[in-house]
Amino acid sequence: MHARYLKNVVTLELDEEKCGGCGMCVAVCPHAVFTLENGRARIVERDACMECGACAMNCPEGALAVDSGVGCASAFITGALRGTEPTCDCSDDGCCC
Repeated sequence: MHARYLKNVVTLELDEEKCGGCGMCVAVCPHAVFTLENGRARIVERDACMECGACAMNCPEGALAVDSGVGCASAFITGALRGTEPTCDCSDDGCCC
């Protein structure tokens, strides 16, 4: 089981119609966000996505999009590394929570 960040804030998007079923997203995702079902990728652990962008960069069909390095997951990681509170600027006061 992988870490979960804030629920329903990940920027990850999958266009299942564009997916060719190559499985690269499954292979490169460090948090097992994807699985292959019926010849197409499916998101199974969305809140485990850390928005690294590996899936989108390796998708030959362009079926995946993620704003890597942004959002609340990134803010929590950056805050932890810097020893500060997370700030993702997704609200008027600049705090995620």
